[in-house]
Amino acid sequence: MTDAGPRDDLVYDWNTLHAVPRPPHPVEFDDETLRDGLQCPSVRTPTIEQKIRLLHLMSELGLRYPNIGLPGAGPHVVKTVTRLAEEIRDSKLRLEPNCAARTLETDIRPIAEIQQKVGLKIEASTFIGSSQIRAYVEDWDLATMLKHSVAALKFAAKEGLQVMFVTEDTSRAHPKTLEALYGAALEHGAMRLCFCDTCGHATPDGARNLIRWAVELVEKSGRKDVKIDWHGHMDRGLGVQNAIAALQAGAHRVHATGLGIGERAGNCPMDILLVNLKLLGWIDNDLRGLGDYVRLTSEATGIPIPIGYPVFGRDAFETGTGVHAAAVIKAMQKGETWLADRVYSGVPAGDFGLKQVIRVGPMSGKSNVVYWLKEHGYDVTDERVERLFLAAKNASALLEDEELPVKK
Repeated sequence: MTDAGPRDDLVYDWNTLHAVPRPPHPVEFDDETLRDGLQCPSVRTPTIEQKIRLLHLMSELGLRYPNIGLPGAGPHVVKTVTRLAEEIRDSKLRLEPNCAARTLETDIRPIAEIQQKVGLKIEASTFIGSSQIRAYVEDWDLATMLKHSVAALKFAAKEGLQVMFVTEDTSRAHPKTLEALYGAALEHGAMRLCFCDTCGHATPDGARNLIRWAVELVEKSGRKDVKIDWHGHMDRGLGVQNAIAALQAGAHRVHATGLGIGERAGNCPMDILLVNLKLLGWIDNDLRGLGDYVRLTSEATGIPIPIGYPVFGRDAFETGTGVHAAAVIKAMQKGETWLADRVYSGVPAGDFGLKQVIRVGPMSGKSNVVYWLKEHGYDVTDERVERLFLAAKNASALLEDEELPVKK
């Protein structure tokens, strides 16, 4: 098939009936698969070889900022983070890594030591809880939170680390608390401020409100060199929607993980976020290798890709239904890839390195059978078509290729 190109006259796009607010800044991505994602209760820790391969895929996909671990957790993490930083350096990957750290010198020092040893800049992602509910549980007061934060910021600056100052549970924290904490971060040189929906509480309106508030805070500080990050979770299933809302409101960078792995219901899924931003026209990343990233994340962590998972699930671009398959086949017969990819799909498979697949089963029509025979190089005879068609009608599910009685 050839690609005749987009046909705007064939698709009326209600999504763009009214102007969709675009992000005011180029979109940046912080990939947390190798840190926050590995807090998923069901995850298997990837091997160092798998982590390295994931870094290469992140670089190819334009996911510029990977979180490569929390070295304050112990010598085993220090070893892994050092190896990953060396790979970024030696392979000249287009990546600028960061590492997580509590607002403690003991967590920040290993980042500085790795940065010095490897000769690669590593951003320190220093985090502290900010919500009233967390403070109550921990017996913290604001003075204590500020003391820890300022000490961490000063120590990181002394060690030559660039800091992203992160507050956990920002989406449930009081503005006065946030103003004090982020105000201290701005005063003591933080280059990024990260706002977190740690517990998956936010709705798109909440994400938008919080980031707008953050933009105003930074503007009032007079700092022109500070960027804003958004980190979201999936407890309400709104991770992607919230990330989009945060970008529209002024966030520069959004955090996500492959397959959405993470604590509880997981983090914002990086792959689905990328697909949506590509379809919105907000990014121009080449995403034909995105399937490799999803499959490797699954293989490395032991988290299966759901059958109906958007874009990369087995069923995403497969059909065995007569009417649907017939329309796709007719589009293919017109010789237009663009048409075949869209006549029964809101996501064009080819943009993501995939293709439409026609299967044969109990809901199939004879056009499915004819197409399948041609695709697999068999002669199309009336007898053969009838035999496969009857087998399909007597089946209880779609037939695998080897189950189809091509030969008598």
